[in-house]
Amino acid sequence: MADDGRAELGTASSGAEAKDGGFDAALGAAWLTAAADAVAREAERLSMLDAAIGDGDHGTNLKRGFAAVAAKLAEGVPATPGAVLVLTGRQLISTVGGASGPLYGSLLRATGKALGETESADVAALAAAFTAGVEAVAKLGGASVGDKTMIDALSPAVEALRAAAEDGVPTAQALDLAARAAEEGAQETVPLRARKGRASYLGERSEGHEDPGAASTALLLRVLADAAA
Repeated sequence: MADDGRAELGTASSGAEAKDGGFDAALGAAWLTAAADAVAREAERLSMLDAAIGDGDHGTNLKRGFAAVAAKLAEGVPATPGAVLVLTGRQLISTVGGASGPLYGSLLRATGKALGETESADVAALAAAFTAGVEAVAKLGGASVGDKTMIDALSPAVEALRAAAEDGVPTAQALDLAARAAEEGAQETVPLRARKGRASYLGERSEGHEDPGAASTALLLRVLADAAA
C-alpha cells in the first residue's frame, strides 16, 4: 500500500479478475483504465458521430479526459469504489472540454458519492448509485429519455441493473445486461429528433444520426461489463 492508502494498480486489477466480489475499487480501476484505451480506439468514430449533429470533438475530448484518469489511477488506486469514481469525475470535469466533462463528471461523482465508503457494492447498491448518477446528469442537462442524449443509454442501463438486482443476477452478468440495454438505447437515438444540446438547433436534420453521448455511454458500459467478466 502507498502512504496515502492507495493500492498499486497492478495489484488491484488482478483482484478484479480473481473473484466476483461485486463492484470494488479494483474493478473500478480496471474499468476506467480499460476505458481510456477503448475511448482512444473509438475517438475518431465518436467525433464523426458528433460532427454530424454537434461540434465534432466528442471523441477527442473524451480521449484526453480518460487518458488523464488512467494516468491518475496509475499513481495509485483509492481504497473504495466510491472514491475511484469521485476521483474520475473530478478529473473529467477538469480536463474534458464541452458538455462531456461536466456531464460525465457529474455522473461519476454522484455515483461515487452514493456508494459512500462501501468496499464492495452488490448489484442492488450499484443500481441505486448509478440511479443517483443519472439523476445528476438529468438535472444538469435538463434531459429525459427521448431527448436524444446520453440519458437514452443511461436510463435503460440502470433499469436493467435494477431488474438484475431483483432477480439475484451476479455482478458480471448484471453489468452485461446493463451494457446491452445501453447499446440498444444508443441505437434507438438514431431516428429521434434532438431536443437538448447543440444538436437541438438542427431540428429535423438531427434525425437519422446516433447521438454521440449515448454512443460513448454504451461504449463505457460495455468496457465495464468486459472488465467484470
